[in-house]
Amino acid sequence: MSPNTATSGDARPLVSIQHVSKQFANGTIAVRDVNLDLAAGEFVSLLGPSGCGKSTLLRMIAGLGEPSVGTIDWPGAGGANGEHELGFVFQDPTLMPWATALGNVVLPMQLKRMPQGEAEARGAAMLALVGLKGFERSYPRELSGGMKMRVSIARALVTQPKILLMDEPFAALDEITRHKLNDDLLGLWETNRFSAVFVTHSVFESVYLSQRIVVMAARPGRVMADLRVEAPYPRDELFRTSADYAHWCRIASEKLKEAISA
Repeated sequence: MSPNTATSGDARPLVSIQHVSKQFANGTIAVRDVNLDLAAGEFVSLLGPSGCGKSTLLRMIAGLGEPSVGTIDWPGAGGANGEHELGFVFQDPTLMPWATALGNVVLPMQLKRMPQGEAEARGAAMLALVGLKGFERSYPRELSGGMKMRVSIARALVTQPKILLMDEPFAALDEITRHKLNDDLLGLWETNRFSAVFVTHSVFESVYLSQRIVVMAARPGRVMADLRVEAPYPRDELFRTSADYAHWCRIASEKLKEAISA
């Protein structure tokens, strides 16, 4: 099946965001009247300037904040009582400094009371999958920024979530490392077919990764465009230098400029 096709036979969206607004106690309206459906197995980027509510919306999807108005439902998640599983990757790796790479990755499974041997086996396999085989016993202080982010991604994916939420995870990394992690993230997504929602300021990153780019404007945060990137997967260095990639970057950039001036 093509990665452009959702893997679920269920026609319902995995997540349905309906008329969601968020107003903070100081009166700031961070998000206004957002309507957005996220399909199973889909890769979506939230693109927009600082202060447009991208991270606020992502946190509400994760349940780390409640909408002031509107609903966020999970009609396609399945499970008893609408239960769903998600992984969250913050901009900072947020690793426990006293724990090894493996110790950080197994934490979610320990919280689920998984037997230690099984948790460590799954954690080691996930570290290998993100390119960190041999670094299981290394501490965060011994790892580069890119390696720490790989540990964070491994920890988010080790429980096999239905959806991976990522809040500008590569923003602080150098361009070479960022490109490599983009490639590795797409490889993980194509293999495991989780849904992904990726917050970014970068037009180039959003086009490279995504099937859809949701462009947001600021003050208040709202959706200005929902752009489907009609470029096939897998995507690689040849795609980055192709006319097709430049074409979609121009379109996304134009939409972003319109959102900034709105």
